[in-house]
Amino acid sequence: MSESLVIAGRRFASRLIVGTGKYRTFEEMRRCHEASGADMVTVAVRRVNLTDKSKESLLDYIDRERFFILPNTAACYTADDAIRTARLGREVGLSNWVKLEVIGDERTLFPDNEGLLEATRVLAKEGFVVMPYTTDDLVNARKLIDAGAAAVMPLAAPIGSGLGIQNMSNLRILREMITEVPLIVDAGVGTASDAALAMELGYDGILMNTAIAAAGDAEKMAEAMKLAVQAGRLAFESGRMEKKLYASASSPVTGVIA
Repeated sequence: MSESLVIAGRRFASRLIVGTGKYRTFEEMRRCHEASGADMVTVAVRRVNLTDKSKESLLDYIDRERFFILPNTAACYTADDAIRTARLGREVGLSNWVKLEVIGDERTLFPDNEGLLEATRVLAKEGFVVMPYTTDDLVNARKLIDAGAAAVMPLAAPIGSGLGIQNMSNLRILREMITEVPLIVDAGVGTASDAALAMELGYDGILMNTAIAAAGDAEKMAEAMKLAVQAGRLAFESGRMEKKLYASASSPVTGVIA
């Protein structure tokens, strides 16, 4: 791609971030990571074996020289839980970066914006690079940036739903109004066309997990997502043609000899 994704001064060749959950095997996960072309992988701190080296861990299947680890605070329902989990990820050597999740509703997995803002303030002051998973609310996004967020990650649809982008207008508003930090679509993508559309909106990146892991052929879907993100970004950078109500001939008719 013509430009790189830059977050907190760190440059990433790929604009696609992939997860580590729901794969049928760790080996399948490893192959999908390679096929995706991603160079950042998110790992749920609370769902990974960090202490017992005698047991298999998904971390054994991630090449730390190849992939940057982005710890996340999945399954945290309070700011305090999320803060503790982020600190644990840093203490065990995963990273001082965090995809911050503070969940407010168990069924929809929508964020608790108040708790998210509180946790962002605390972790940013402690030197974390905080990337909060949030709603598509412009006002809340600005509050997160003021609190120290290094990127903002609005959802496109509920986590793991595969519904695709359900909030096009709000995502457009966010993209138009926020330029201080990267915007990364997080949650809801189901297939490659969803990913391309998100990137055509001008988003700086996209994070996905279930869309790849739950596909019939996860490895092929991972490659499809890689190409979709690239195509969508190139389309955004090129600038699409103006939409017209009526037809316009592809071949000029002026100057034609009768």
